[in-house]
Amino acid sequence: MTHPGPATALRLAPAVAGARILGLGSAQPEHVVTNDELARTIETNDQWIRERVGIQSRRVAAEDALLVDLAADAGTRAVKDSGLDPAEIGAVIVATCTMPNAIPNAAAQTAERIGIHAPAAFDVNAACAGFCYGLGAAADMVRGGSAGNVLVIGAEKLSDWLDWTDRSTAIIFADGAGAMVLGAAADEASVGVGPVAWGSAGDMAQTIRIEEANRSRLGGALHQEGQAVFRWATTQIAPVALRAIELAGLTPADIDVFVPHQANLRIVEAVAKKLRKHGARDDMRVADDIVHSGNTSSASIPLALDHMRADGRLRSGDTVLLVGFGAGLSYAGQVVRFP
Repeated sequence: MTHPGPATALRLAPAVAGARILGLGSAQPEHVVTNDELARTIETNDQWIRERVGIQSRRVAAEDALLVDLAADAGTRAVKDSGLDPAEIGAVIVATCTMPNAIPNAAAQTAERIGIHAPAAFDVNAACAGFCYGLGAAADMVRGGSAGNVLVIGAEKLSDWLDWTDRSTAIIFADGAGAMVLGAAADEASVGVGPVAWGSAGDMAQTIRIEEANRSRLGGALHQEGQAVFRWATTQIAPVALRAIELAGLTPADIDVFVPHQANLRIVEAVAKKLRKHGARDDMRVADDIVHSGNTSSASIPLALDHMRADGRLRSGDTVLLVGFGAGLSYAGQVVRFP
């Protein structure tokens, strides 16, 4: 068998220095569920919930509301905030673990609702770490030249997957969506998304799972072994956060804002305390969106970012540490610079 001469090199898209944040947006259902309301149907009370998870209220969507509509609402706001036309978005990533069916995916439907026609569109299911996974993938797509601008959305309708008689989950989880638009950085000095530090603990997979025998709107229901997850998160997440800081070439003292997944206020405070022991400043602002939003899984980080911006706690030029963790068990984090 004869071979032709030297093969012609495959052409790749021009790479750029990295990605930067162009816009943010979020959406939540209108219906607020207080602790006192939950106490009417399950054995609990406001004080018990506040002491154990830090939640005062959460948002729950109507039974006939669609996850993709929440995602599209948040995505539309992020695109508008970026100043881009929907036609300039080349890819849409939706991080979610609560679609009612595996097919069709959320991303293509969401893109169509926003008016983004024929983008690359795919879902990421890394549960509560999903937004950080999607953000890492999107930043690499931009840097590698495979997409000019990418819309990343974390969206969940956890209320569909809850057994509302199960106190261990019904008090914690909620619905919502948050989104971010990434684009190309002009040079190394304007790069706004650092390298991702990620991984998994598959030996802990059964601590958060869907149990088919339980009751929910969709048949199976979310179950978690709360104490096991709490112990894992309070010991394993701070090292992930420190690794993300190291990969970005920074130190803990450089972090202005810390936005971890809003799983439990006690977990958030425990991880922040460990970061301060490693040099993070006392004035580092720490997201506490769980107090009024509950645990919205992959939506919690972008929701918290958008709410902190609205409250003036996230400002232009801030260096922000993001860390997501949850079912899988999967985890991921990166440092970003807010424009």
